[in-house]
Amino acid sequence: MILERFYPREWRDSTYRIDWRTWYAKGIRGVIFDIDNTLVPHGAPADERALGLFGTLHDLGMKTCLLSNNREPRVAAFAAQVDSLYICQADKPLVKNYRRAMEMMGTDTRTTLFVGDQLFTDIYGANRAGIYGILVKPIDPKEEIQIVLKRYLEAIVLHFYRKSMRME
Repeated sequence: MILERFYPREWRDSTYRIDWRTWYAKGIRGVIFDIDNTLVPHGAPADERALGLFGTLHDLGMKTCLLSNNREPRVAAFAAQVDSLYICQADKPLVKNYRRAMEMMGTDTRTTLFVGDQLFTDIYGANRAGIYGILVKPIDPKEEIQIVLKRYLEAIVLHFYRKSMRME
């Protein structure tokens, strides 16, 4: 089915509900994150949850890289707060910067996870790059109009995703 290219490998309620120790035990050594609505509401600085998460990941020995279509000032400031590598204006879902993020972290498709809140950019790009992609529910329902419109299309894809999961 054509929609499967947009399906996440997993769908979670929140980035903050992922069991990172289990992923480390499974060999994951790097995590690529979207920022807005994945880690914090759109435009917000890193909060205590984000700081704690990145502290935990780094303490486990995982590398992190922020992969955002946003501009340098936004991404660089957030990356500095959480002590992470980053790529801004990433042109997701193009594959090149997913690969670049893995190079920067010293990981590969078997040792990397991607976490994001949008199917057509985040997850589709991760799938195209061969990375295990985890979709999380958006933190804040208040979004820019172009994202709101994409959410209607995402709802259709997620309907078929849920349906396919029940059949397995």
